[in-house]
Amino acid sequence: METVLQVPWKFIVSDLPVFSVLAVWNLLVLFVLSKKVYEFAIKKGRSINSSIYFSRKAIHFLAGGLTAMLLPFVAHEPILPAAMAFGLALATYVPHKLNRRMYWFQDPENIYDVDFTLSWGLIVFFTWYIDRTFWLGVIPVLFMAYGDGITGIIRNLKYNKRTKAWEGTAGMLVVCIIIGAKMGVAGILAGIVCSFVERIENIDDNITVPAVSLFILVGAYYYFPSFTISLY
Repeated sequence: METVLQVPWKFIVSDLPVFSVLAVWNLLVLFVLSKKVYEFAIKKGRSINSSIYFSRKAIHFLAGGLTAMLLPFVAHEPILPAAMAFGLALATYVPHKLNRRMYWFQDPENIYDVDFTLSWGLIVFFTWYIDRTFWLGVIPVLFMAYGDGITGIIRNLKYNKRTKAWEGTAGMLVVCIIIGAKMGVAGILAGIVCSFVERIENIDDNITVPAVSLFILVGAYYYFPSFTISLY
């Protein structure tokens, strides 16, 4: 068999070394670096919930976001990136299921950390079949990782808890417009829309933010391709 899910075996084999390194890096962030962020926040007098939130955003930035940014430059196929994401989803889901959560970033009230990795993997995998450059999937993932991440940091610094506030939305708006410009006018529009979608209460923005922005970008990709030309 020369292909797997329409992906040549040689692409998968060529990606193995880099994704072995990225898998180790993601595990290091998950189990070591994010824990240090939690401990640092606690020492600075932050509440437990606030410290957990800082730790989660460190994972957003250093694991999900950084890995996604590298995809267009180091990946040739979507199977290994998706497999890594689904493996991390399992690694985060099992502690919830067994009631043995990783206290430094897992919240007993939700499994949003699992949703983050599942959204990441699904989007990266399926969009590759539309756009082999990866950017169509990477941009929504970066909105989720960095846009939603910065809004959480801003709100957490000011209110010392997980909450919705316009200061955070403003920060996310700026970040998402900068990221979205990579996909032209459509990317900027997607960044603006998902910044306001993130404010919706009681719905996991790890699902809504990438889903809404991806819907806009895919629509533009097929029907208004001139709007998806990179501005830088």
